[in-house]
Amino acid sequence: MPPDILHPDPARVAARAELDRLWSRGTEFLGSEVAIMGGAMSWVSERHLVAALSNAGGFGVIACGAMGPELLEKEITATKALTSKPFGVNLITMHPQLDDLVRVCLEAKIGHVVLAGGIPPGGAVRAVKDGGAKLIAFAPAMVLARRLVRSGVDALVIEGSEAGGHIGPVSLTVLAQEILPHVREIPVFVAGGLGRGEAILSYLEMGASGAQLGTRFAATTDSIAHPNFKRAFIRANARDALPSIQLDERFPVIPVRGLVNEGTKRFLTHQGETLARFQSGELTKEAAQLEIEHFWAGALRRAVIEGDIETGSVMAGQSVGMVTAEQSVAEVIAELVDQAVTALAARGRTT
Repeated sequence: MPPDILHPDPARVAARAELDRLWSRGTEFLGSEVAIMGGAMSWVSERHLVAALSNAGGFGVIACGAMGPELLEKEITATKALTSKPFGVNLITMHPQLDDLVRVCLEAKIGHVVLAGGIPPGGAVRAVKDGGAKLIAFAPAMVLARRLVRSGVDALVIEGSEAGGHIGPVSLTVLAQEILPHVREIPVFVAGGLGRGEAILSYLEMGASGAQLGTRFAATTDSIAHPNFKRAFIRANARDALPSIQLDERFPVIPVRGLVNEGTKRFLTHQGETLARFQSGELTKEAAQLEIEHFWAGALRRAVIEGDIETGSVMAGQSVGMVTAEQSVAEVIAELVDQAVTALAARGRTT
């Protein structure tokens, strides 16, 4: 038996108790042992990773993405076969079958529904609430945080531009300062660029109820991502994860943060060629916009599932530089907790 179990360090015991106190609002809300949510990553956040997160004491979230109701129902059932712990489902507000997807979640007794990708429609908010589930939404600005609280959401995620995938323009550092001191009515979880326990601790002390992480979990042994995809994460540095570039303001490009590769370079060329075709009259504005938007069709699946990390979309947050090995989800969570406890214990010894 390890000596720290036979003779526990009083400073660490007190530090763990303090950490549990700091994120108690988050753990009570999620029904988990630690207030660490898994970010919903399309093709990655499926049954295996979600169940692993919940089984390790965190809170897994299925990324519904473009799934239809039947496929989502199967994914929920398959996840339940792997864990008896609580987990959630992330739905995209722009999905044409959003109402049906909400119904699937409620019929499956999913306790937490995350509505992402835009302001949640009033009908979906009422359906989730009336169905007895807790509703989580994303707030990229203080004014929207206030609006969402008034609409009846049960918790917020504030995600900074350091995150992977589709991102907003503001860093978590700024969002946290703007929102955490002023939104106390409901739990607020922080996300974007988080890779160490000390960072999570700092936001808990600012008033956050917990944290959401994606990049640290994408390359774990529990992730079904292709080995090439995981190796790309392990090799990458923070500066390799950059947002996509918009060439012309007339043709908007939704910013997506990912690892720079041949695909991201070709996207710039593609935008330039499409712009030239529009200016010559070969394409209408609408057709040119579609040409640009269709460039990445299927690119995320190519990277995650097929391992095409050269032309696929390797979405990753800036915390990718802290992914140094293929650990299990349980090891990552234990590491994050240990880092936070160590930081707290060190303070206890100096007071």
